[in-house]
Formats: sequence, structure tokens, C-alpha cells
Amino acid sequence: MSPEYVKVRALAQYLPGQSSPEGSHYVFAYTIRIHNAGHQPVRLLARHWYVEYGEGQVTEVEGEGVVGEQPLIEPGEAYEYTSGTPLPTPSASMHGSYHMVVPDTGEEIDVPVPRFPLEAFPTAH
Repeated sequence: MSPEYVKVRALAQYLPGQSSPEGSHYVFAYTIRIHNAGHQPVRLLARHWYVEYGEGQVTEVEGEGVVGEQPLIEPGEAYEYTSGTPLPTPSASMHGSYHMVVPDTGEEIDVPVPRFPLEAFPTAH
């Protein structure tokens, strides 16, 4: 199965009620939707994130599953979850990948997560 069959969409929001800008503490929530457009089920085994902030600082985050789960996503179905991250800057971005397996064949694939912004004070376009 090709990773192009698994589509990932991310939407982030700033949580002012949990943040403290005067203490350089900015909290963001992000919702991820993973849609399986293929013909076989896939199981999400692990995540690998890059969080970029400040003056070129990068934090790498790896771990099993997402929000304590390793979901099985059937063909034509989607899995959605919300997580969050505290950061020391009001502006950042995240991107990475999900490591998945096709249970029927044992094939492993890495599905890219496109870069998405984390903005406490978005600028008008």
C-alpha cells in the first residue's frame, strides 16, 4: 500500500486560558484527521514529530501511537484525535510522520504529516 492513500489533515488553535504570555508559556491544541483512502486497513503504530520554534530551535518527539491508542483505520474511514503542546514562543510549526502497518500483509509505511502553523497571535493576510 502506498502512503499516498492515507491523507492527514491538521488544524491547530491557541489556548489563551491555559497560556501565560508574560511567562513565555503558550499552549496549543491540534486536531489531526487521518483518512484511509486505500483498499486495506492500516494501523497507526508510532508518531515522529518535529516542532520548530524560536530562533531555529527544533524539538523532536517520538512515541508509540497517538493519545494512548494505536488505531486501526478501515478503508474509507477516518480517525480523528486532539492533542496539545506547550511552547515557550507564540509562533511555531509542526510536521512529521506516522509509522503504520497494513495488518493483512505486514507492509510498513511512513505517512507524512504536512507542516502546520501554531500561532498565538495570527497576523491578518
